[in-house]
Amino acid sequence: AALNPWDVMLCVSGTAIACENALVVAIICYSPALRTPMFVLVGSLATADLLAGLGLILNFVFQYVIRSETVSLLTVGFLVASFAASVSSLLAITVDRYLSLYNALTYYSERTVLCIHTMLAGAWGVSLCLGLLPVLGWNCLHDRAACSVVRPLTKSNVTLLSASFFLIFLVMLHLYIEICKIVCRHAHQIALQQHFLTASHYVTTKKGVSTLAIILGTFGASWLPFAIYCVVGDPDYPSVYTYATLLPATYNSMINPIIYAYRNQEIQRSMWLLLCGCFHAKVSFRSRSPSDV
Repeated sequence: AALNPWDVMLCVSGTAIACENALVVAIICYSPALRTPMFVLVGSLATADLLAGLGLILNFVFQYVIRSETVSLLTVGFLVASFAASVSSLLAITVDRYLSLYNALTYYSERTVLCIHTMLAGAWGVSLCLGLLPVLGWNCLHDRAACSVVRPLTKSNVTLLSASFFLIFLVMLHLYIEICKIVCRHAHQIALQQHFLTASHYVTTKKGVSTLAIILGTFGASWLPFAIYCVVGDPDYPSVYTYATLLPATYNSMINPIIYAYRNQEIQRSMWLLLCGCFHAKVSFRSRSPSDV
């Protein structure tokens, strides 16, 4: 079959995603110092995005090399589980950031570690179940009328996935608004302790709000078009619409390492050690706290 340029772009996107996130996973596994709850969450996100990138590559290979309904179902299920785990890990990171600010005094405790491990276990468990649904029979291979814009997923299946995404997005939006309030309140209290509102108070608050807006805006801009199209789209529409909304969604997994990993000073130092095998003491690194936004 002739190569579809959209499939090629998805494969290229998957390759970039896999390379970026494989480096993050290697850094976290390589560095014993990166064992805090924050880096466990970042590692979960990088692992999910790594699997998603590999899934996009495998989907391209199997689509043009091995044509099989069984392989197609397995690949789609793998992609659904990987992207679901990625979105769920983003939610877990948001919850962790909120808790690190709301319960700052008790954040560094065994209870926090247990909470994070429980969140991750639940996130990956639900993601695996969502990925198994099409494999176990919730597909439209034998009923073309039930197909959605993402074959071989059914309309009811993609509706469930979209509804889950909308719920996660609303929860993240609420938590980031609360985080923004806490950040602004803390900055204001610090300024009042100095008996006057300094310019740094305004700069700190503006920076925190801007960063939160970028994080949530990037996530929404990547996934919302695809989630909305899955609900309102019709399988008879040209497939270019599906590709045009799905491709930006994959970019979220490409941007995640930049936002959540490569900006962190500890990961930068570990990456320097891993790639170069040396570290110049004169280069200063400041470790970010989990609540840094």
